[in-house]
Amino acid sequence: MPHTLSPQSLLMAQTLVRMNTISANSNLELIDFAQSHLAALGVKSRITYNAERTKANLFATLGEGKPAGVIVSGHTDTVPWDGQDWSVDPLSAVVQNERLYGRGSADMKSFIAIALSNAKRFLESDSPFAVHFAFSYEEEIGCFGAKELIADMRDAGIKPLACIVGEPTSMVPAIAHKGVYRYKCCVRGKEAHSSLTPKSVNAIEMAARVIGKVRDMAEGFERSEPRYEGFDVPFSTASVGQFHGGIADNVVPRDAEFRYEFRDLPTADAGKMQAEVVAYAGSLEPAMKKVAPDAGFSFETICEIPSFLGSANDPITLLAQRLASEERTTLVAFGTEAGLFKNAGIPTVVCGPGSIEQAHQPDEYVSLEQLARCELFMERLASTPSIG
Repeated sequence: MPHTLSPQSLLMAQTLVRMNTISANSNLELIDFAQSHLAALGVKSRITYNAERTKANLFATLGEGKPAGVIVSGHTDTVPWDGQDWSVDPLSAVVQNERLYGRGSADMKSFIAIALSNAKRFLESDSPFAVHFAFSYEEEIGCFGAKELIADMRDAGIKPLACIVGEPTSMVPAIAHKGVYRYKCCVRGKEAHSSLTPKSVNAIEMAARVIGKVRDMAEGFERSEPRYEGFDVPFSTASVGQFHGGIADNVVPRDAEFRYEFRDLPTADAGKMQAEVVAYAGSLEPAMKKVAPDAGFSFETICEIPSFLGSANDPITLLAQRLASEERTTLVAFGTEAGLFKNAGIPTVVCGPGSIEQAHQPDEYVSLEQLARCELFMERLASTPSIG
């Protein structure tokens, strides 16, 4: 018989969705709620803050004293909804047509909610391993919170057996995703009246040359990079997302700025991609500096989210398949915190309720059927005898 979602799990999901934790805001309301919920069960939480102490991660162990454990991981922040055409209040958490609507319902507060609603079950479990909750901040803008959480976990000597990242995969375990590397390039030229261009360095034109290099690299990936079948786009990509520069038609622009990204296959090297862009920009600087010694390029890293590559044969993947009653595995196009956990030496899989096709969209939703599957997943995790 199909599993029926419990009222307490649905209520918990609605409660979290109604909290406004877009990345520009604090997430402390949600973290404080989760900490209080766990404290009522006698569970202590480790809290790590950002520099301003306006955002925090939560790490908690359910089954203290048991050897090692499995991380259940989720991010607490969401993307905004400015300018989107919603038919419901994005914070309403309304249930209609067997769907829970609201920002973060799919990506990914429902997974966190179902983990929290099963906390008592994990505590009372006879399973030989603990379950760790790892809830992070600022995943949507660069996975910044998870980096601090993992560092704190390492400093505390916590060595989990494995990690399940509950991003929306329709409860099909995902074993790979691309990385996301974003950069800002600032160009300093020399302004002049547009009738005196030889006495100037046109920052927009210099930026355009580097943008052309990024485009050439993108075309090279599409043309010749070895394919990784299973991804929607089976090669690495590069694109420019923003450009700013110039103050008037008759003023040669002194300054320009653009942002670009690489989404690298797990078999590619984003560091080498960025180094190629920086080297090309450097090759343009000597001619610029002949006109203006302070002219040139500077680069800033916006975010670095490593790609993730697990295996269909990993014990954590096989476990996730059993818990989800799912024979398939999948690859996903979007970035997650999985690569960070994997790079920290923790075998990882991505598996959670809902679809990425609904995430970040107007009227974001997750079906109650998906939530019920996730709840059954958690119940089975609480009673599983081993990871292998």
